[in-house]
Amino acid sequence: MRTLLLVFSLGPLFAQTASLRGVVTDDSGALVPGAVVRLMASSKQEQTATTGAGGAYVFAVVAPGDYTLQGAAPGLAMARALKIEVKAGPQTVNLQLKIAAISEKVNVSDSAGATVSTDASSNTSALVLRGEDLDALSDDPTTLEEDLMALAGPAAGPNGGSIYVDGFSGGQIPSKDSIREIRINQNPFSPEYDRLGFGRVEIFTKPGSDKYRGSVFYNYGGDFWNSRNPYAAVKAPFTLKEYGGNFGGPVGKRASFFADVRRDATDNSSILNGVSLDPVTLAATPFNGFYVVPQRMIRGSARFDIQLSTNNTLTGRYAVNDMDIPGAGIGSFSLASRGYDVKTTTHTVQLSDTTVIGSTAVNEVRFQYFYLSARDKVFTTGSTLQVAGSFGAGGSPVGNGSDVSASYELQEYVSVSHGKHTVRFGARLRGLTDDSVSPQNFNGTFLFNGGNGEESIEQYRRTLFYGSQGLPPASIRALGGGASQFTVNSGDPAVSARQFDMGLFVGDDWRVRPNLTVSLGARYETQTNIHDLRDSAPRLGVAWAPRKKMVIRGGFGMFYDRFSLGSTIAARRYNGTQVRQYVVTNPDFYPVVPSVAGLQQSPQIVQKISSALRAPYIMQSALGLERQLPFNTTMALTYANSHGLHLFRSRNINAPFNGLFPYGGGGPVFLMESAGVYNQNQLIVNVNTKVNKNVSLNGSYMVNKAMSNTDGLGTFPANQYSLDGEYGPASTDVRHRATLAGSVNSRWNVRVSPLLVLQSGAPFDITSGQDFYGTTLFNSRPGMATDAGRPGVVRTAYGLLDPNPVAGETILPRNYGRGPGLVRVNLRVAKTFGIGRGREGSPTQVQVPGGGGQNRGNTGVFSGGGGGILNATPVARRYNFIASMQVENLLNHNNPGPIIGNLTSPLFGRSNQVAGARDLSGAGFSESANNRRLELQVRLNF
Repeated sequence: MRTLLLVFSLGPLFAQTASLRGVVTDDSGALVPGAVVRLMASSKQEQTATTGAGGAYVFAVVAPGDYTLQGAAPGLAMARALKIEVKAGPQTVNLQLKIAAISEKVNVSDSAGATVSTDASSNTSALVLRGEDLDALSDDPTTLEEDLMALAGPAAGPNGGSIYVDGFSGGQIPSKDSIREIRINQNPFSPEYDRLGFGRVEIFTKPGSDKYRGSVFYNYGGDFWNSRNPYAAVKAPFTLKEYGGNFGGPVGKRASFFADVRRDATDNSSILNGVSLDPVTLAATPFNGFYVVPQRMIRGSARFDIQLSTNNTLTGRYAVNDMDIPGAGIGSFSLASRGYDVKTTTHTVQLSDTTVIGSTAVNEVRFQYFYLSARDKVFTTGSTLQVAGSFGAGGSPVGNGSDVSASYELQEYVSVSHGKHTVRFGARLRGLTDDSVSPQNFNGTFLFNGGNGEESIEQYRRTLFYGSQGLPPASIRALGGGASQFTVNSGDPAVSARQFDMGLFVGDDWRVRPNLTVSLGARYETQTNIHDLRDSAPRLGVAWAPRKKMVIRGGFGMFYDRFSLGSTIAARRYNGTQVRQYVVTNPDFYPVVPSVAGLQQSPQIVQKISSALRAPYIMQSALGLERQLPFNTTMALTYANSHGLHLFRSRNINAPFNGLFPYGGGGPVFLMESAGVYNQNQLIVNVNTKVNKNVSLNGSYMVNKAMSNTDGLGTFPANQYSLDGEYGPASTDVRHRATLAGSVNSRWNVRVSPLLVLQSGAPFDITSGQDFYGTTLFNSRPGMATDAGRPGVVRTAYGLLDPNPVAGETILPRNYGRGPGLVRVNLRVAKTFGIGRGREGSPTQVQVPGGGGQNRGNTGVFSGGGGGILNATPVARRYNFIASMQVENLLNHNNPGPIIGNLTSPLFGRSNQVAGARDLSGAGFSESANNRRLELQVRLNF
C-alpha cells in the first residue's frame, strides 16, 4: 500500500505563490477530522480551514508574511498559538491538539458548530458530541445505543443506522467513560465507508493524557421513586447499581494509557401481559404479572498509546465484556417456563499504527479481532405451546445452544495532500467465522393461530373443552378447535461457516477554488458465499460557498449491503439433511408430541439461497443548504433521496399453485432472494448552537417517507405468486421526528442536559391469522369488507376487516396499520463541587468566537460577562465531586412497543409492552420494569 504513495506524489503540480498545509492530530497521534484551523495575519485578516477525513488542512493561496496559526476541535485545543513565517512556495506545519480539560490555557475558539465550510467533513448536518454534550446520553451502553440512533434520525435506507468504534465495524459500544468523541452523519458520501452516511455513528475512545487523571462513580436507581409500567397491574420491582472508575496518564515521555472498568447489576422485571384460560372454568382471562431478572455485567477496557518516533504513533486497545441474563425470553406473551439463561463473553483487540510520511502524507494501519462466546440454557425442556397473540407456555424453543464467533478486520488507509488535492485511499479486509450449535425447536411447537372468525384463545379453549368431553379430533376441529400447526426439528444442530469480504476505495477532495470543493470517489466491494462481483460504488460530493456564511452542498453515492454469515448458516442448517424441519398442518394429536420417526412422511421446510442472489444497493443523493447564523449558530436544510434495488426478501417457491406443488413433496421451500425495491425521501433540518461556552444545543426535525416491498429476509409476500399489495410503507416509514439535545451550565456549576425525542408512529402489518395460500406462514392479510353484516367481519380502527375475504374485496396492503407516536424526554441535572487546591495545568480561560470570553452582542441571561446566570466559572480544583440525577421519560409518557397486528389476537391493535423492552431477545440489558425512571449518580474526579 505504501508504494502507492509514489503514484500520487507524481501527480501534476498546481501553480501557486505560497501555500500552507498540514495534518492535525491529538496527543495520541490519532487524526482529527473536522478540526478548525485559523490563520491570522499581522493585519488581523483571517482565513479558516477545516480538516478532512484524513486530518489534513490546506490553505491553497497565502500571501508571504508573518502569521499566527491556531487549531481547535470540540474538546481539543492547542495550548498556545503558533507564530510562523510563510514563504513563497509550499510549506507544511503539522498541529497537535490536547484535551481541552488538561490544557494549560485554552485560548482558542471552539468553532465547531459555529461556522460553515466547504470541506467534505464539515457538513453542518453532522453532529459532534464531546465532553458535556455527552452527558445527556445514558450511561448504560445498551440504552446509549438507542440514544445515538435517535439522534441520528430515521436512517436512510432499509437497514437502520450503523456504528463504528475507532474506525471498525461490528464490535460493541464502549463504556461512556472511555468515549472521547462521537460523530453522527459526518461526510455522508465518503468512499471510505461501506454503509450509508445518513445514520452513521462513529465513536472514538479516549487516549491517555500528559497528567495522571482518574474518576470513580456509583449510580443507584430503585422502583420506589419510579412510576408504574403502564402494562403492569402493580409497580414491578426494579433495582439498579452501577459502579466503576477509570484512570489514565503518562508512561514516560512518549507513552500514555487509559483504562476503565464498570460493573452493572440491574434487577429488572419483565412484564407479562396477555390472555390465558382460567384453569377451572376455561374462560378467557387476561393475565398480568412480572418476573424479576437479575442481570449482571462487567466490562473493562484499556488503551495504550506510544509515540515510536516524531512521525509514528502506535495505539493498542483491549476490551472485555461478560454478561449474564438469567431470564431471557420471558415477558410480553411468554410465561416464565419459556425462559433461558444467556451468558455472553466478548473480547476486542485493536491495534493501529499512524505514520506521518514526509510533509504531505499519512499512513494508517489498523487491525481488530473480535471474539464472542454465547451459551443458552433453558429453564424448562419439553414442547412449546404458542397461542398467537394470547400467550406462550411450555418449554423454551431455543434449546441448550451455543455460539462461538470471531471477526478479523485489517485496514490500511493513506492520506496525501498535494496542492489543491487531498487524496485518501485504502483497503479493508474482513474475515468472519461462526461455530453455531442451535437445537432450535427440537422438542416441537404447537401453534394455535385462530381463524374462521375465532380468536386464537377461543380456538385453544375449544380444544381443551371438547377434548375433556372425549370428542374425537375430527369432531373437535369441526367445532372450531384443534391446533393450527405443529413443527419440530431433528438432526445435527452444529454448523460452522466462514466468510470473507473486501472493500477498496479512493477519494479526492479537490479544492477547485477557495469557495468550491469537489469530492470524487469510488469504492469496490465483494464477498464470499454469494456469486457477485459487480459491487462498484461511485461517490460524488460538491460544496460551494456563494457567500461567506453560506454553503450549498450536494452529493451522490451507491452503497451496498452484505449478505450475512448468519443467513448462510441458516441455509446450511435447514437444507433438509443437516436439520429436518417437519411441519404438520391441522394436527390431530395435541397435546401428544409424536416421535420423529412417525413424521418421516410429513412435509419438511427447507431453506435455500437463490443462485441469482446479489448484494443489494442503495443509490442515494442529497442536496442541502448550510447557513451560519448569529449567536454562534448554524443551520442545515437537507433533502435526501434513496432508491434501493435487489433488496433481500424471501419466498416459498413450493407454495401450491392450482393444487400442485412446483417442486413436489408438499413441503415449503423458503428461498432467500434479492428482488426487493425501496424508495425514500427525507427533508431534514439541523440546528447547532453554542451561544457561549455554557450553552451548547443541537436539534433536528425530519420529514420522512419510505416505501418498499420488503423489510428484509424475514419478509414473505402473502401470495407467493403475486406481489399485489406488497409495495407499501417500509418499517422505517416514521413520517416525523424531532430531537433536541445538549448541555446548559449555570454560574453555580449546575449543568442541565436534556434529550428530547418526538416521533410519529411506525407502520405495522395486519394479518388475518390464516394461511389462505398453503405457505405454512399465516401471513395472509384480511379483506376490506363492504358488508358489515357478513359473518366474521371485525370492526376495527382501520375499518371493517374480513378475515375470510370473498371475491371482489380489496385485500389490505402490507404495513397498513400505523402505531402511536413516541414522546421521550430524558434529563440529567448535575452539580459540580471543587475540592482541594487548584489543579496544575487546569484551564484558566476558555474563549468562544467574539473574544473576551463571551459572545459579542449577547447581554442578560446569555451573557458571558459577570452577572449572567449562564456564566459558569470553571472548576479548576484538584478534585471534583459531581452529584447528578438522570431521569428517563421525565413526562411519564406511555410509549407503546410493537403493535399486535394479528386479527385473531384478543389484543389486536394494541401493545402489551413499552417501547424499547428487550426482555425477549436476550441481546442486552433491559431497564423496562418501570416507566419513568430516576437514577442518582455520584462521581469523584481526581
